[in-house]
Amino acid sequence: MPDKLIKIGHSLIQHGDENRRVYLMKLDKRDLNDIVPRIETLAEKQHYGKIFCKVPEWAKNQFEKCHYQMKAFIPGFYRGKRNVYFMSKFLNPDRSKLSGEMRTKITDNLRLAETKAEENSRITIQRSCSIRKLKETQMKTLARLYDRVYDSYPFPITNPGYLKRTMKSHIDYFGVFMNRRLIAAASGEKDMDAASAEMTDFATLPEHRGKGLATALLLRMEKEMREQHIITLYTIARALSPGMNITFARTGYHYTGTLINNTQIAGRIESMNVWYKHIA
Repeated sequence: MPDKLIKIGHSLIQHGDENRRVYLMKLDKRDLNDIVPRIETLAEKQHYGKIFCKVPEWAKNQFEKCHYQMKAFIPGFYRGKRNVYFMSKFLNPDRSKLSGEMRTKITDNLRLAETKAEENSRITIQRSCSIRKLKETQMKTLARLYDRVYDSYPFPITNPGYLKRTMKSHIDYFGVFMNRRLIAAASGEKDMDAASAEMTDFATLPEHRGKGLATALLLRMEKEMREQHIITLYTIARALSPGMNITFARTGYHYTGTLINNTQIAGRIESMNVWYKHIA
């Protein structure tokens, strides 16, 4: 079962057995005084190993007092003016550990991305390919693509009903088509109050990887987000994926930190890198 989205007070929370964590996705000021004990009670009751929080600047001190540590941040996340901080507390010490081999892989991927940052990000895709913003009628096709690419994912993107609901509320989905066949996709998850968007859900069929389709999708989505008056873009990318980190480095995103053992994706809990970019 995919993790659940619930409200605690007025704040948005994700939790469940897939990620084995509580994720405070959107904190409401009205909940500031009691949100920490409430999410910790939930995590302890469910025997989760981690609490992960997206913390506005005005709440950072409160979380630090409760022994949450900043792992990454995005400057100007809220309408280009106020920062957000990604803060964590590990309830299971084993969840906070990384092997030396894993740390080396993450470091090597970041170094590789940095060496590619100055390369030209312009991508020319094949003439038989086109990039389009997807329609509600295409959600079954999109779900099938995600089902083929991912063994598992932190959100139920293989469910057409979920894709339709989120499309109507706050997510724009985009796809690369080759001769009318969907071969790659990604999405922009918008927070219009904050004027920010997460560039996420990237997936390319195995036989079409290495052709720059993720970069082409990202650039197309940036154009769309700019037209919708989004100011700040960001991603939480798989730290072990050289290609995705290179994609964001080449298109002008800045790395600000790694979230250790954070997200269940492709069948295991993985560490994630945070990248951001201002487009206005």
